Amino acid sequence: MEEIIRTEYSELMQKSYIDYAMSVIVSRALPDVRDGLKPVQRRTLYDMHELGTYYDRPYRKSARIVGDTMGKYHPHGDSSIYDALVVMAQDFKKGQPLVDGHGNFGSIEGDGAAAMRYTEARLMKISQEVYLKDLDKDVVNFVPNFDETEKEPEVLPVRIPNLLVNGADGIAVGMVTSIPPHNLTEVADAVKAYIKNKDLTTEQLMQYIEGPDFPTGGSVVNRDELREIYETGVGKIRIRGKVELEKGKNGKQFLVITEIPYTMIGANIGKFLCDVADLVEKRLTTDIVDISNQTSKEGIRIVLELKRGADAEQLKNLLYKKTRLEDTFSVNMLAVADGRPETLNLRQILDYFIDFRFELATRKYQTLLAKELERKEVQEGLIKAVDVIDLIIEILRGSKTQQQVRDCLTMGITEGIKFRHKASEKQAKQLAFTQRQAAAILDMRLAKLIGLELEALLKENRETEKKIERYETILNDYDVMADVLLEDLDEIKKEYGKKRRTLLENAEEIVLEEPKEEDTEVVFLMDRFGYARVVDPVTYERNREAADKESRFLFRCMSSDRIGLFTDRGIMHTIRVRDIPLRKFREKGTPIDNLSNYSSENELVILAAPVSEIREQKLVFVSLRGMTKVVDGSEFDAAKRTIAATKLSDEEDRVVYIGYAGQGEFLVLQTRGGYFIRFSTADIPEKKKGAVGVRGIRLEKDDSVENGYLISAGNEFQVEYAGRMLSLNRLKLSKRDGKGVKTKK
Repeated sequence: MEEIIRTEYSELMQKSYIDYAMSVIVSRALPDVRDGLKPVQRRTLYDMHELGTYYDRPYRKSARIVGDTMGKYHPHGDSSIYDALVVMAQDFKKGQPLVDGHGNFGSIEGDGAAAMRYTEARLMKISQEVYLKDLDKDVVNFVPNFDETEKEPEVLPVRIPNLLVNGADGIAVGMVTSIPPHNLTEVADAVKAYIKNKDLTTEQLMQYIEGPDFPTGGSVVNRDELREIYETGVGKIRIRGKVELEKGKNGKQFLVITEIPYTMIGANIGKFLCDVADLVEKRLTTDIVDISNQTSKEGIRIVLELKRGADAEQLKNLLYKKTRLEDTFSVNMLAVADGRPETLNLRQILDYFIDFRFELATRKYQTLLAKELERKEVQEGLIKAVDVIDLIIEILRGSKTQQQVRDCLTMGITEGIKFRHKASEKQAKQLAFTQRQAAAILDMRLAKLIGLELEALLKENRETEKKIERYETILNDYDVMADVLLEDLDEIKKEYGKKRRTLLENAEEIVLEEPKEEDTEVVFLMDRFGYARVVDPVTYERNREAADKESRFLFRCMSSDRIGLFTDRGIMHTIRVRDIPLRKFREKGTPIDNLSNYSSENELVILAAPVSEIREQKLVFVSLRGMTKVVDGSEFDAAKRTIAATKLSDEEDRVVYIGYAGQGEFLVLQTRGGYFIRFSTADIPEKKKGAVGVRGIRLEKDDSVENGYLISAGNEFQVEYAGRMLSLNRLKLSKRDGKGVKTKK
């Protein structure tokens, strides 16, 4: 009989989401504090170890490694496994690469790796010797894989704090980890010091770990802030690339970037080149003549050619301020500790690692001790057997089965065994070998009876006893085990240590004095397709007729001004005049979509004018639904690039006309149905830009306002309607909110 369980839906969703989030956090996205590896990295390295892809053996196809890892340990898709494999092989991302890649494994400039079927890989020596060694000595727990057909290590027996050496990055549900890489030599020295004295403060530990050491070099310029970052586990590191001044022939100067910030790896190098080009195009500098990217396998080399007499120091500061040549690395030292995510400081990371390292050493030497005790037991049995070899041979010859021999050797049972002499049987009853010794005796070859073999056995036994004594000392004395770990760290440091690549310093915040450009008059031109450009007044006067004919909006403005674009959606976008390219007259302009937040697909520009002019005027707004209002132009003098210019009556409403109230004494509204109404602008109330306004005309059903006109009493104003010219000044003067006059077609 089925039972229906009633539960609150919100509680069920909450529990399910928390379960999902924890699964992502612990099983996929975050590294373990002990080995500093995410599950996909750990499983990939272990699978390579199982496949035998050692550093001194031939490479294996990446596709084979990925497929084997996915089939046995990580059923989350081949792309995540291959991505992890690629990153572990990239020396510009990892302080200590763990995979030796053969083929195209991507570049520092953001080029992707070749498909896994084309590349090959094997373990680096450090991975094999420092990350995977001693797996056969029961140093870590093995857990069932996803389908319980294989066993995988819960954590790798890593002998260095990989969380610090290689850093980590990962995005989980509601949390992010971002740990910078550090120098292996410095980390090893810090671990040694911390093992000797657990009372060391963060400041004292930083005498060994001075700060991050990025594989791309560069420099950290807020050294004094690192202490707080290491104490709290969170903070921001300011990093800069390395720029050198080189002199060429004929007095030429070159700024050469030889090291980049760690955050510039990949597509950001291309963005940097574009940003430098933008500095030139926006006339923020005129000192750069050419830029070339000469980066190769030998390293980063981006060359900026400068014009003669250029201020190289000022230009260097401009690059730091306006491009990603100076960037921020956000630190959040989040890792899985004791099965749950935790933000850790430097001391905690070292605490967890050292506890883990002592646990590894304890389990290792317990395993080694157990093996040596077994070996000693067998050796002592064989030595004892040599002394009574004649008796053993007699037992063997008189027995019918191996079990009889085994029982006799271990318990002295002689029943069923024929002895030549009674004394032999009496002696046999006194035998008391262990089961392991008895098995070794039965497997013993006659060659062991030779005198030299016996001597070797005795010597081997003495060595075994020394090992047992050493292992017991290590296990029973904390200081001795600590000395073993210290020696191990020294060997690793000597074999794999490298010099620091990142410079640590304190640099002042760059205050850039931007050169003040001369404020000049220009002419803004925008055609009906939305392409904008500015030309100098002389060029405009020379081409006045063509410019007036081709341009939808045309006006003079100052280069320091901003231009306001009012759209039918009731929005105003602003563009700095300096951001608009200065062109020759016949050169094509730039789409205003690229210069502002304007979208030509969803909006139509109703009015374009300089902001300096707008703020001195009062603007008349007319909407599709016949709503009108007057707004003071000062409300549109805002610093934001996009603001709401007016409020529309409903979603279908649109702005159809915007004009300056001072341009006319009367406002004429024209509808699609042929109705015209003329009323005084004095009847239109002044409102805030956030107001809808008041009704200017009563519309017939399905009719809407098509256009608006501001006219003056003394000037004749004619528009073409239904194939004939209509004088708007002769329309009957009405009150606002009337029906207007229908004009026959």
